[in-house]
Order: sequence, then C-alpha cells, then structure tokens
Amino acid sequence: MIKVAVVGLGDISNIHLPVIEANPNVELVAVCDSEESMRDNWIDTGTVFYADYHEMLAKESLDCVHVCLPHHLHYLATKACVEKGVHVFQEKPLDKDLENSIKLVQLEESNKDVKICMSFQNRFNETFVKLQELVESGKYGNVTGLKGLVTWYRPKSYYAEKPWRGKMEKAGGGVMINQSIHTLDLMQLIGGRIEKIRGSIDKLLDYDIEVEDTATANIQFANGARGLFFATITNASNSSVELQILLEKGKFTIKDSVLTAINHLGQKEQIIEDSKLSGSKFYYGASHSKLINHFYRCIENDTDDYIHVRDGLPAMQMIDAICNSSKIKQEIMMEV
Repeated sequence: MIKVAVVGLGDISNIHLPVIEANPNVELVAVCDSEESMRDNWIDTGTVFYADYHEMLAKESLDCVHVCLPHHLHYLATKACVEKGVHVFQEKPLDKDLENSIKLVQLEESNKDVKICMSFQNRFNETFVKLQELVESGKYGNVTGLKGLVTWYRPKSYYAEKPWRGKMEKAGGGVMINQSIHTLDLMQLIGGRIEKIRGSIDKLLDYDIEVEDTATANIQFANGARGLFFATITNASNSSVELQILLEKGKFTIKDSVLTAINHLGQKEQIIEDSKLSGSKFYYGASHSKLINHFYRCIENDTDDYIHVRDGLPAMQMIDAICNSSKIKQEIMMEV
C-alpha cells in the first residue's frame, strides 16, 4: 500500500484527490493546507489534516506527496519532501521562474534515489501519443512547422479570489506559466531543440494584475522548422487548445480533443479522440489519472520512466526567453 499525502487543497487538488481515492493500492494518509478552516472537511475521514507540511513530514510515514501549491512554493515543498526521502508528484510549473526551476533540476540530480514526477499530463493524451508516433515513424518526412493556440477566458474574479495568481512574486507569470505551459511543452517535444525565439507579452484586460494575459512567439527550431505560439485568457470562453504539426508529406491537428489528418484528397480524417473529463473543466483533459497511476507503478516497481524534473525545464526556458525577448524587443538565442 502506497501511503500518500496532498499539500495544497486549492482547485487543482480536486483533480488529484479523486484519482488517489480511486486507487485500491493507495492510502490517503494526510492532507495539508495553511487555511485552517479546511480542517473541518477532514474530520472523521481517517485522513489527518495539517496546516504545516514540515510537521506532516515529521509525523507521518509517507511514500509520496502530491505538491499542489502556488508556484513560488513548489521548489521549497518538493525539497522538504526529498530531504525526507519521500517521492513527489509535483504540479506544473517547476517553480515560478527559471532560476528556481534550475534548482529543482539540481535537486533531482543530487537525489537520484528519490523520484520527482512533473505533472505534464497532456503528454499522456491519446491524441498526442498517436501524434508522436506518426511524426517519429518518418513516413511523413520531417517536421516543417508547428502551431500552438490557447484561447481561454478567465474573469477578474479568478485573480480576486486567489490574488497570488496575479502577482509576479508568487505566480512568476500569467497565461504562459499557468494556462499554456502544457502547449509549450508539447511543441518542444515534437519540434526538438529550439535555436531562437522572438516573443511578445501584454496585458489586454483591465484586471490590475502584474502578470501577462496574452503572449505570442515566433519559434525557430534547430532542425529548420518554424513554430507559432499564441495564448490568451481574453477570449469570450474557453476554446479548445489547438496543436497543429506540418510535415513534408502531411498535416496533423489536435483540436477539440481529436487528432485529425488531411488526406491526399484534401479531406479531414479523424484518427483518435482523447478521453475527456465531464463538467466545466473538460478542457483540462483526462490524463492526470493516467500519469498519477503510472507514477505509483514506478514507485512500486522502482522504475524511472516517468516525467522527470529535467523534462519540464525546456518549457520554462521558453517562457523565460519569450519574456526577455518582449522586454528587449529582439530575438533570444537559446542555449544548447
């Protein structure tokens, strides 16, 4: 039986908790949140509530902790777990900025006996798994272009209810690090090493926040492919994320959770569809459960084919480059 705890009981924990509770090989031993009023929700559940994760780590015998905290606390909480020899399933992003993200990579490298899995769960979507397979088959030639679009909506109340989301000191950014980091991650997985980026970020909404609500970038990959990235929370609603890949002999698009191809007659053909979540968060996809349960199996079998911290670094490097490019209004050359 894997003994598990969750640190941070905000919105994203509501995706993790049902997965944990549905796994017969997992026991939810403890939860932790600084908001003491949440304690009442866990009375008589058999799960111990803590307001301090350091106390939790000192008192409980745990195999894995899910870190679901605001971005600026990711490195600190994961470090505390790793130092106790506890495996970690950490929500994205690595941390609020590239500097702390690199510290997290170094933490992983110096503690190889402890597993840290990053929640880049969209890599497990059926559509993306199939897309990778098609691209890597070589049947359609080399990748020549990539397009990633995220056009969502967040009301002013989204930031008013949880002010940390709009603060650079705690969130580290807006639409890129919070809503569209998964799209950046998938683009670099397909496109490969990035040579240079020219990007622009802006605040188009009158929300009195410090973070960007809109971002765009022209991405030049080392293999010659070009990428277009656009993300915003200024849309009228949460539209489907779109990822389109152009190859020498084909074009594939993931949209509305469906992978399609354009055949030789110019007609659109459906290849595969993702599993979906029901309810208002349908656009999150349903692969959290796949990745979480896969990580549990890695813990049980002592294997390492999960999404490592180092795997999440390229997306953070892309965000950092886009921000810097916007600031100096020039291309940013990416380090090899």
